Amino acid sequence: MIRFCSILSSILFFVTFAIADNSKVFEFTESELDELKVRKVRGADNKTVYSVGSNENGNYLKAIADNAASGLGKEIKVNLNETPFINITWKVEKDLRDIKENTKKGHDFAARVFVIKKTGATPLSNRAINYVFSSNNDVGENFPSPYTKKSIDNVLATTKENLNEWVTVKSNVKADFKKFHNLDVNQLDGLAIMSDTDNSKMKSVAYYQNIYFSAN
Repeated sequence: MIRFCSILSSILFFVTFAIADNSKVFEFTESELDELKVRKVRGADNKTVYSVGSNENGNYLKAIADNAASGLGKEIKVNLNETPFINITWKVEKDLRDIKENTKKGHDFAARVFVIKKTGATPLSNRAINYVFSSNNDVGENFPSPYTKKSIDNVLATTKENLNEWVTVKSNVKADFKKFHNLDVNQLDGLAIMSDTDNSKMKSVAYYQNIYFSAN
C-alpha cells in the first residue's frame, strides 16, 4: 500500500490541462522531460533513466530500468464520455522473463501506463488501472496489484508475442473503470508512465510513443 501511495503522490503534482479528441498526452521532447522530472518510487534503489528520441513516426521516450523504479506523470482532465479510449504505441526491447508479476517480488513491468481517478482527498483513496506490456502473461489477463486492490494490472501487450517490436494497443478506459472498480467515471484525473524493476532487481529497456485519447 505504501508503494502504491508513493507512486500516485509522486505523479499527480503537475499543472492540470484538458485533453482534446485525438490529442497526445505527451510530446516526448527534451523540454517536456525537463518539466516533468523523474520521481523515484519510495524504497527503490535507483531511478529509471528516461531519454527522448525520434523515428519516422515522431518522438518517443526510451526507458532503461536497472533495479530501478520511477515514473513520469501529468495531472490531466480527460472527458471519458467524449474520448473514452486510450491509445498507446510502445515497444519492449529487453523484457523481464520468469518473474511472477502478480506477486510483490515480481511486480515489475518493462512498460506500463497508469490511468488514475481521484476518489478522495489523499492518494491512498485513488483508483488506478495499470495498462501493462507484460513479459510473462497473455493479452487480456488482469489481476489486482499485490500492493493494493485499488490498482488493477491489465495486460494490453506481451513480449511472448511481440519482443522488440512496436505495438499499438487501445482500451476503453470508461468501461474498464466500471469493470474493474465498479465506478462510473466521467472524467479521468491523471496519467503516468513507469518502467520499473525494483522488485525483481533486473534490467529492462522499453519505448513509449504516441499516447492519446480518442472517441473510438
